[in-house]
Amino acid sequence: MDEADFNALADAELARLEGLLEGCDADFDYEVKPGGVLELEFDNGTKIIVNRHTAAREIWLAAKSGGFHFRPDGGRWLGTRDGADFYAVLSRCMSEQAGEAVSLAG
Repeated sequence: MDEADFNALADAELARLEGLLEGCDADFDYEVKPGGVLELEFDNGTKIIVNRHTAAREIWLAAKSGGFHFRPDGGRWLGTRDGADFYAVLSRCMSEQAGEAVSLAG
């Protein structure tokens, strides 16, 4: 996949994520930053950063519990280490940091 195709795919996924965050009932704020970065901030001051990493052709997730990398595969974004679904991992990380159950249906 070339850089332009990846950026288009990642940007579409990040826009989709932004829509899911809008409909989420958990208590957090988020901000879209330049360069394909979403920053989520929770009441306890912790943050989750989601961004595209063009050189690796991945979406990266940085949370209190660690860093995770996801590649596109058959219309989903799957973890490079364990094949975990991006939205499942993000939901788990958000739940941990928000102190309440969060479920993002990707």
